[in-house]
Amino acid sequence: MNIQVSYKGLKEKHWQEKLNKLEEILSSCTLCPRNCKVNRLKKETGYCRTFEKPYISSAFPHFGEEKELVGYHGSGTIFFSNCNLSCVFCQNWEISASGEGRYIEYEDLADIMLELQKRGCHNINLVTPTHQIYGIFKALYWASKRGLQLPIVYNCGGYENIETLKILEGVIDIYMPDFKYGSNEMGIKYSDCNNYFSIAKAALKEMFRQVGELIIDEYGLLKRGLLVRHLVLPNNVENSFKVLDFLAEEVSTKILLNIMDQYYPAYKSSFYPELSRRITKTEYNEVIERAKKLGFKYLA
Repeated sequence: MNIQVSYKGLKEKHWQEKLNKLEEILSSCTLCPRNCKVNRLKKETGYCRTFEKPYISSAFPHFGEEKELVGYHGSGTIFFSNCNLSCVFCQNWEISASGEGRYIEYEDLADIMLELQKRGCHNINLVTPTHQIYGIFKALYWASKRGLQLPIVYNCGGYENIETLKILEGVIDIYMPDFKYGSNEMGIKYSDCNNYFSIAKAALKEMFRQVGELIIDEYGLLKRGLLVRHLVLPNNVENSFKVLDFLAEEVSTKILLNIMDQYYPAYKSSFYPELSRRITKTEYNEVIERAKKLGFKYLA
């Protein structure tokens, strides 16, 4: 199955239009729903504490992702430092909250993408890209001109501005959002963000509109589509039910869905008694059964 990645169909003028829009947004930053409106081109920082250039922690072939991304040679994963969320149970808090990482040039990020392709990775997996999409976009443009032809995975927290997502149309092949909460109140309490559920719902619908139903090749590798991750939290299967109900009713049951059981108390979760333990097998199974009952076809 020979499937051309989305961005290979972009004409030069469309690349430039998108780059210009992103640069304009960055001058009064509204890349994400925080809408800090700082001029990151002049080294001003908002909630994400990040300038305009790529700020990364690491990059390598990752074999711990979904099998539909990993294949035989791994997912070409690039971890971007800092975040537009502040999840109290973040398992990558050293990167997202403490900001472990380094600034690099756009050309260096393009080189990393090309090196991951050279090593046989099946995709370029952008982890926490939301606040750094300008630098990513510039690097991707140059990498594409130099022969990059892997699917691009947008691996985000679900807290996305529709206007930014629309700029990404025709570039992203696989959207992979975390869908964390089924209420706005939980977003405020656990991730310090307003209207998480409302914003994530609109974002996921836009993502699905762009990429459509799943395209999986003869080797079982995901080439295009929406892969939603949901981490089951302790003491709150109702939260998971609300997330699944929305997906089934307003997005699709034909997405790839990963219901994750690996929650463990991390970062600041000790300050929240309800988050102070791992989930039980019973809690996880209840959520899996709900997904099956709703008719989800593909569980990662």
